[in-house]
Amino acid sequence: MAGRSALQKEKTVKLSDVARHAGVSPMTVSRVINGEANVRSSTKERVLESVAALNYKPNLSARALAGNRAYKVALLYGNPSAFYLSELLVGALEEISRHGHQLLVQKVSESASEEKVEDSLSSLIGEYDGVIVPPPLSDYASVRDFLLENDIPAVFLSGLSGSGRNRKICIDDYAAAKEITDYLIELGHERIGFIKGNPNQFSTGERLRGYKDALAAHGLAFDKKLIVRGLFTYDSGLKAARKLLAMAPRPTAIFASNDDMAAACLAVAASEGLKVPTNLSVVGFDDSPLASAVFPRLTTVKQPLAEMAAGAINSLLDLIGSAQVVGANQSELVKMKYKIVLGASTSAPPASS
Repeated sequence: MAGRSALQKEKTVKLSDVARHAGVSPMTVSRVINGEANVRSSTKERVLESVAALNYKPNLSARALAGNRAYKVALLYGNPSAFYLSELLVGALEEISRHGHQLLVQKVSESASEEKVEDSLSSLIGEYDGVIVPPPLSDYASVRDFLLENDIPAVFLSGLSGSGRNRKICIDDYAAAKEITDYLIELGHERIGFIKGNPNQFSTGERLRGYKDALAAHGLAFDKKLIVRGLFTYDSGLKAARKLLAMAPRPTAIFASNDDMAAACLAVAASEGLKVPTNLSVVGFDDSPLASAVFPRLTTVKQPLAEMAAGAINSLLDLIGSAQVVGANQSELVKMKYKIVLGASTSAPPASS
């Protein structure tokens, strides 16, 4: 029985236990086990002593990693739209399968406490070689700090600044928002309502900044009453649109920060007898399937989500395989091209406006 008990105890030893025993990050333990050269000799000796003391046995995937470089990557997600997540998955799965590596999709609830979020992320330590983090999780300091502290390579699909072994891949939300606002102004609109997104997301501020700077560039006054809060949801778009269209004078155009909220604007306009675009122009953001499913087809900004996910896979594999000094700042921002998609939801304002 004593032998069986000892065997059971031996099986419970994890890579994270070795890391705590040695006083290093789990990724450092992984590098030592995999025989990587970019680890100090003193650190390597300390890790190997801990491996021996705990009688740690690397799992099969770790041995495969050392021999065949078969990486395991996790794509984390909080609560994005089904469209957003599906587009990311298509791009990520196609690209990682092309390289012969593995992808896991794991949910981390952004509404959970910081402690529970860390518990969810802890399961990644030693089991996965890197992670891809889309919004809204990519904008959470607790998530970024945890990955940095544990030296886990990560690619964030957000332009929020950071440090450590990570890359950031996104579009230029500011430039896209400014360009589509410019387009409305060039059509003749001067009173343009704006529906913000979730205040916890980096893109929300960037899109608002682009809208404001477009007004300034055309010499139009900024009216804070035309800025209404949304949460990137259809329901929040309904509330925001009702508030904007109840104003006197009402805006002749509305820029909603995503397509869900833009679609809600179309519904509210219809309920109030307003024709789009004759009485009201509406633009969205994302070019989701909803943008072409509603009538009229939305004018919007297209994000190349599948291409961003494929780029994230390649960037992450590069980070995982690079022989950089442990702890070195490898943070890098890559901005991908967006596209303004012209639909039938925009036109010149009514002559009387």
